[in-house]
Amino acid sequence: MKLLLISDEEEKHLYEYYDAARLRDIDLIISAGDLNVKYLEFLVTMGHAPLVYVPGNHDTYYASHPPMGCDNADDRIIDYHGLRILGLGGSMEYKKDIYLYSEKAMEKRIERLRNMIKFYNGFDILLTHSPAAGYGDLEDLPHKGFECFNDLLEKYHPKYMIHGHVHKTYGSFDRVRKHPSGTTIINAYSSYELELTKEDHPEEGKTGSFLYDLYKNVSMGKRHGRV
Repeated sequence: MKLLLISDEEEKHLYEYYDAARLRDIDLIISAGDLNVKYLEFLVTMGHAPLVYVPGNHDTYYASHPPMGCDNADDRIIDYHGLRILGLGGSMEYKKDIYLYSEKAMEKRIERLRNMIKFYNGFDILLTHSPAAGYGDLEDLPHKGFECFNDLLEKYHPKYMIHGHVHKTYGSFDRVRKHPSGTTIINAYSSYELELTKEDHPEEGKTGSFLYDLYKNVSMGKRHGRV
């Protein structure tokens, strides 16, 4: 499965100077936030791949005009053919606005998701806008990462964490980092292609969660006319 990761800055060869070849082999597009609604709608329309996103700190427009044809993963888990994506958009609260959270507020969001995570028997990708504290963030408050993301990685050990928010143009920039939990952290700034193997996530309907797998297998049976 090939993923196109995007965040924060539109790629000219994907939009202004559109090159269809760049989307031809993409199975899923994942946006880590701070991208124009029209850009997301263009990508999901011109390519054959679905698009999953979380909002960034500058995406206040999403609340009233979400990108059409795209799937919002914020505060939920989206399952794409067995790939479980947990979304937590927004960044550190540096003023009062939507999609801005204090450390405590983000902790509460995660706590509300515990039962959902248990139902899905974990998740394979943590999709955020902000980095985890100490792993790709900056020292200023607007770009400071969340410590509770580290706790989330240590507890559930997802294969990947995908974030944005910290631009390559800010100075020191590492595209890929390794977290002590074993999770690979990727900054999706602009665009980045990620090839997943079968070992990166369970087969659809085989997560190890009895109730969720039962639900998925019944759903797939109906989809293929077996029920």
